[in-house]
Amino acid sequence: MTRNRKTKNQPYQEQQPSKQRRKSPPSLKRAAPSRTEKPTILIVCEGENTEPSYFRKFRLSSATIKAIGDGRNTTAVVKQAIALSAKGNYEQVWCVFDKDDFPAKDFNGAVAMAAANNIKVGYSNQAFEYWLILHFADHQGGCMNRKDYHQVINTYTRPLGISYNGKADKQISEDLFDMLMSIDNVAKVKRVELAISRAKRNHKTVAHLSPAEQQSVSTVYKLVEEILKYA
Repeated sequence: MTRNRKTKNQPYQEQQPSKQRRKSPPSLKRAAPSRTEKPTILIVCEGENTEPSYFRKFRLSSATIKAIGDGRNTTAVVKQAIALSAKGNYEQVWCVFDKDDFPAKDFNGAVAMAAANNIKVGYSNQAFEYWLILHFADHQGGCMNRKDYHQVINTYTRPLGISYNGKADKQISEDLFDMLMSIDNVAKVKRVELAISRAKRNHKTVAHLSPAEQQSVSTVYKLVEEILKYA
């Protein structure tokens, strides 16, 4: 019995295994799409109508706003924000409230309580509508009674066909919100950008005073600046 021998001119061939491994058939199942939840900004408001209706109208691409109208005093608003913050997973937690007629001690105490619990505050002295006025008027921060706020707002909006009812439902309509976000025809920039720069300037002027002594002021600009980062 003779054996096959490799000649000098015959190339070496690797011996193939007698059985080849079977390839598994490709999977026909589609990979489940990965869903990343958008971060949520929690905003607990003292007002039940104006503030929540305003913040809920922001159209954000990379965040969600949860605005709650509490309807109670400043200290209660902060306490509710602290409780909700402990129960949920929020990117940021804010309180929005006004000085109104609350005692200075209560107002300043609410701001301090929020800061001690890592809750951010957008306060207005005297009221939230002052923030809206700054979208139209370069008010320099001098005293303005909140009873006049809705009339001042309408001075600028009615010629454009939009009214704000500050004594009845106190809702920020879709049309009014769009106007707040629109371009100012004179300055050629967005009205909300004008409001931010004006509010920031006014607040800087009186930052050395306690919140209850700062008038007219609104630090809502800080919250809106954060919101716009997610637009």
